[in-house]
Amino acid sequence: MANLTLLDWSKRVDPDGSPAILANLLSQTNEILIDMVMREGNLPTGERVSIATGLPTIYYRSLNQGIAPSKGTAVQVDEGTAIIEARSEMDRDLAMLNGNTDAFRMGENRLFLEGMNQTAATGIFYGNPATDPKQFLGLSQRFSDGAAGNGQNILGATSGAGSSTNTSIWLICWGDNATYGIFPKGSQMGLEHRNLGEQTAYEFGGTGLRAQVLVDWYQWKLGIVVKDWRSVGRIANQDTSDYAAMGGTFAPTGFTHTLHLMARAVARIPNGMRAMTRPAFYMNASTFSLMMRLGLEKSQNALSVQNAIDQFGQPQAMLSFLGIPIRQCDAILNTEASVPNVA
Repeated sequence: MANLTLLDWSKRVDPDGSPAILANLLSQTNEILIDMVMREGNLPTGERVSIATGLPTIYYRSLNQGIAPSKGTAVQVDEGTAIIEARSEMDRDLAMLNGNTDAFRMGENRLFLEGMNQTAATGIFYGNPATDPKQFLGLSQRFSDGAAGNGQNILGATSGAGSSTNTSIWLICWGDNATYGIFPKGSQMGLEHRNLGEQTAYEFGGTGLRAQVLVDWYQWKLGIVVKDWRSVGRIANQDTSDYAAMGGTFAPTGFTHTLHLMARAVARIPNGMRAMTRPAFYMNASTFSLMMRLGLEKSQNALSVQNAIDQFGQPQAMLSFLGIPIRQCDAILNTEASVPNVA
């Protein structure tokens, strides 16, 4: 049932009847949503991107001898956006039971906002219009085979070949000429929430049944553009079943290999692009904890725990590798299939 029941209500209030502060055990850390550069698309449905595919021919010329004209080549690609949407319809009298309707609705809103965030983050990595035309194209579908044209930026650990317990580490350079998020032309950027107030709900609880409900509406129009595929690196086939093998002062060779793969991914990004964009590594909690453990094992300064200052001026610990921040993104799965032909 999609609407809150009296049982649902009883789980959302304290013994004194005031709205309970919910412990959201389903929350995730998806820092990619904070980092992602956003811009308005040039189409009502997304962004038309012009990409250079060939350079003009350049000649050596002799005196008294002409040269042939030449030109570069380019293609245009349309990148789409998706509409992520949710709607809450809460029985008016149910919401008023605790005498603090607004606070009760706010608690429910937090769950919807978390759900929207998780859906957006998952779409960035795993969106696939081939299986669901309503989705936008995510990174995993773009970087899915090392034999493809962008294959040199798809690296991988051999331990995960043929396994279905894999995860990936992503290196993404955010910038207008690299990788960025989009929203449709003329629309609002980011997650939109509207309190639609009290309405009459039809078919509420059954055919022909009506009720007065309090309605909240949520919408996020989002897509991602990889304008230059060299701005993204994927380290695939990280077999998470091996992670437990590291303990105490023991670091298996495979994990040191992961650091080498990360260094190779950095080298795949052109120097100028790294300097002109905002690069960051993204990995889920399992791999993030592995990086922290490797930081304890390694004496090199390539992986270190540094003091950082967030936007509110509060100090926090931040992982980095070769000066590039490492972000946690729990939308990245531990159950990825292996990627073929990795370098």
